[in-house]
Amino acid sequence: MNDDTERGGAFPDGFVVPITGLLAFLFAGMAGASAYPAVSGSVSVGALLTPAIFALASFVCFRLRGRYQARSET
Repeated sequence: MNDDTERGGAFPDGFVVPITGLLAFLFAGMAGASAYPAVSGSVSVGALLTPAIFALASFVCFRLRGRYQARSET
């Protein structure tokens, strides 16, 4: 059994970094896929906000991944 009390985290080593990396990639892909429909055709607030929300979620996941990766290296 693993004893994670020394690391001070709730997740085992290497659990958060790959998942947040995949989520960042997924959100970036969704932002790219929703960008063209947002700028073409009818302009609505919801259509314009969708790629921005996905891009922001991708950035947040990327930052979380970097923090957990830096924490696991120390």
